[in-house]
Amino acid sequence: MKILRTKAELRDFRASLTGSVGFVPTMGALHDGHGSLVRRAREENDHVICSVFVNPLQFTDLGDCEDYRAYPRDLDADAGLLDSLGVDAVFAPSVEEMYPGGTPRVWVRTGEMGSVLEGASRPGHFDGVATVVTKLLNLVRPDHAYFGQKDAQQVAILRRMVSDLDLPVDIISAPIVRAADGVAESSRNARLSPAEREQAVALSQALFALRDGASLEQAGAQLASSPGVTVDYLTVVDPATLEPVDAQHRPALALVAAQVGPVRLIDNLVLED
Repeated sequence: MKILRTKAELRDFRASLTGSVGFVPTMGALHDGHGSLVRRAREENDHVICSVFVNPLQFTDLGDCEDYRAYPRDLDADAGLLDSLGVDAVFAPSVEEMYPGGTPRVWVRTGEMGSVLEGASRPGHFDGVATVVTKLLNLVRPDHAYFGQKDAQQVAILRRMVSDLDLPVDIISAPIVRAADGVAESSRNARLSPAEREQAVALSQALFALRDGASLEQAGAQLASSPGVTVDYLTVVDPATLEPVDAQHRPALALVAAQVGPVRLIDNLVLED
C-alpha cells in the first residue's frame, strides 16, 4: 500500500490505475465503521483509495478550537488497518498541501441544507465539508465515493452537491455500525470516560423509541431526563430534503445530537414503514 503525501503523487498514482476506483474519505482515528466502508469499496471496485485528513475548514474558527486540536491523529495505526483491508493507497496530505494559499477564497456553499440541524449548531461546518470533498473528488476522480450513514445530513448534502454540480461520481452510504448496546461507532467515542460511554446509550434509545412508535415529545422527554446528556436536538425529517415531517411519517429520518461529557455526539435512524 502506498502512502501519498502530495497532490502530485496522488495524480500520478491515479493515472496509473485501470478499472473502477472506490474512494473512502476519512479524518482518521479509524474504527469498525470506516472498516465497513472500505470493505464495501473493496468488493465493488478494482481499486480503493482512502484519504486521511483532518479538515480545519469544518471546525469552529477554521480549526482554531479545542475540538480540532484534540481530534485523535494516529496515521501509523490508520495505515496499518487500511493496509490489512486491501487499500491500494492512502492520501494523507498536510493542511498546507491541501490549502497552499491558506484559507480558500472560493468555497462550495451548502445553503439551507447546510444551515439546519448540525449546521445550526456549527455554522459553516457543511461548507467546509463540501469544499474539501469537492477538492478530494477532483483529485481522486473515483467512480464511487463511500460515506457512513452516521453522518446522514452530510450524505444528503453531498448527494445534492454531486447532482447540482454535475460531478461524475456515485455517492454511496453504508449503514451505521453499532456496538452491542446500540451506540453508534464514532472516533469521538474514544474521548468518553466509561461512565460517559454508558450515558451515550440514551441517544440511540431515543431513536429506537421513535422507530417503535413513540411520539417526538415522548422520545424527547426520555432523552432529556437521561443523566449526563445535554440535548441539542431530536427531530424527524424528510431524508432527501431535511425538512421536518411528522414522527409517524414514513419513510423518514430521525436525528439526534447531544453533549455527553466533553463530546458532542450525533446519531440517526432511517424510519421505514
